[in-house]
Amino acid sequence: MEPKPGTLAVHGGETRKKAHDSVTTPIIWSATYAFANTAEIESYFKGDIEREEYGRYGNPTVRAAEKKLAALEGAEDAALFSSGMAAATSALFELLKAGDHIVLTNDCYRRTRQFVTKFLSRLGVESTLVEPGDEEALRAALRPERTKVILAESPTNPYLRVADLSAFVRVRNSCPGTNLIIDGTFATPVNQRPLAEGVDLVIHSCTKYLGGHNDLLAGAVCGRAGLVQAIKDLRGVLGGVLDPQSAFLLIRGLKTLPLRVQ
Repeated sequence: MEPKPGTLAVHGGETRKKAHDSVTTPIIWSATYAFANTAEIESYFKGDIEREEYGRYGNPTVRAAEKKLAALEGAEDAALFSSGMAAATSALFELLKAGDHIVLTNDCYRRTRQFVTKFLSRLGVESTLVEPGDEEALRAALRPERTKVILAESPTNPYLRVADLSAFVRVRNSCPGTNLIIDGTFATPVNQRPLAEGVDLVIHSCTKYLGGHNDLLAGAVCGRAGLVQAIKDLRGVLGGVLDPQSAFLLIRGLKTLPLRVQ
């Protein structure tokens, strides 16, 4: 039996044994990390061991928060960013290139629409906006072999329109090579788990319900391990990493998420 959201919020992604026998996940403020010897360096770069190398590529506190959020979403992995927009733009940069096409709903988050229509268009990515509840319009907007992303938000910000995720999945399935991204910020994993419905990626602005205390900026991408890792690799290049203090605050916020949503 899968643990309930309250259990996942408190214990998900965390090891029983923590540094210095701490009950809470400690804040690791370090930009660089030491290797014991050359053999350990070789093992790390071969992928034989998992550990930290440099702050832009990962941090223990951030990884703990990622694992907790992944547990709540039912995801194989999660990647945290310095803001919700850093998460959204990094995911789109990873999935789109010049000549590709993206379909997005016309009432998804305004800054996401601006990024797609005003910035990605300058890089040769074409876009089509559709009504969120019009499945026929969504199908008509697809361009076989060119549409690489369908992006929607549910519930939407700020109109709170709820998308029919099964309809979006059906449309995605009709267009091979397309990834379906759902912004689940307003629902949170307590009310909605899009990955279980067949969605490829879920993005969040953790600044809102997930953090819950108006004292952090963060964003997240959740999904299957290989795709999330590719986005993490890009994060290491673009640099939109989350700081360990905010990761610690996010862990604190996630522990009470089910209670606050209720």
